[in-house]
Amino acid sequence: MKLAIVVSWLNQYGGAERVLEVLHEMYPSAPIFTSIYWPEALPPEYRSWDIRVSALNKLPLIKRKHQWYLPLYPLAFEGFDLGEYDVVLSMPSAFAHGVVTPADTLHICYCLTPARFLWNYHTYVEREGIGRLPRAVLPTFMKSLRLWDRSAAQGVDHFVAISQVVRQRIAKYYRRDATVIYPPVNTDAFAPADERGDYFLVVSRLVPYKRVDLAVRAFSKLGLPLYVVGGGRDAAALRAMAAPNVRFLGQVSDRELKGYVAGCRALIFPGAEDFGLTPLEAMAAGRPVIAYAKGGALETVVEGVTGEFFRDQSAESLAEAVSRFDERRYDGTALCQHAEQYSRRVFKQRLGDFVASKLSEGKNEPGKDSGAR
Repeated sequence: MKLAIVVSWLNQYGGAERVLEVLHEMYPSAPIFTSIYWPEALPPEYRSWDIRVSALNKLPLIKRKHQWYLPLYPLAFEGFDLGEYDVVLSMPSAFAHGVVTPADTLHICYCLTPARFLWNYHTYVEREGIGRLPRAVLPTFMKSLRLWDRSAAQGVDHFVAISQVVRQRIAKYYRRDATVIYPPVNTDAFAPADERGDYFLVVSRLVPYKRVDLAVRAFSKLGLPLYVVGGGRDAAALRAMAAPNVRFLGQVSDRELKGYVAGCRALIFPGAEDFGLTPLEAMAAGRPVIAYAKGGALETVVEGVTGEFFRDQSAESLAEAVSRFDERRYDGTALCQHAEQYSRRVFKQRLGDFVASKLSEGKNEPGKDSGAR
């Protein structure tokens, strides 16, 4: 079996890249096709991988300002020649599912989400602080990009969603069904600690949609210790609003991160994520989670067993949840066992079995579970 992997872009390190690393472990000889690649923004081991980029990679400033070139991405992905592969495994947060595959090539899409900036445009531009000029220009392209995006989805033979939330979006925007296979959590990297600190913890990129501002405001009011791990363009603004009990640790090593996670009273998860790896990493370390009751957290946090929720996405609601929180209610062994259901081993088995079964069934004809563009 010759298999190729397709991802939207490789210009920052986050949850999508952690999933890609597991796909690379599963299929180490598979080339990775992507629109742009910025080696300096990614772990050094990526430089030994077979990464193949589109012509967009040569455009000025595209590594940092990839949004400027949104109208060109469909052409970039349609330009890849994938004729030699038996299976194409695309993993889009945008555009990557738009590769054109031959009739006898099986295209499986492991969908992180239909692109937020296309299907939830107004919320996206407000939260991301998009400037006046992009706001004036982008709506011109949004309708045609949405039409392309929906059309591209019909060229996929089988969709796999990372959560029920994403499955619902695929059904709404693409009119396609999907099988849910949860992303891999590196549970082996985390373990309970013998001693714990008195602090709560946030681990996140410091960007608007993560809503780290809610945690900063809530803990500044409560006066309880909060450690914030991560960096991003919101760092200065968050520091400015924080009381002295909120500590910003920036980017830390993997070893330091494991220590902070294992030593916290609870992980704070204030955003609405499509899935969310960090809550399960905390559970793998035997620590409970206080999460906003929306999105993927509803599928991974068991209230009263692995964590608890705050219902309104506000600093006041989060502060109330923290005030009533009692870590003595939680059994570290039960937390670790729950996290194991989402381990890399489980993911590899489920996705590997899915790919093998669909390959053995043969490619569906258009009109059954796929469509031609």
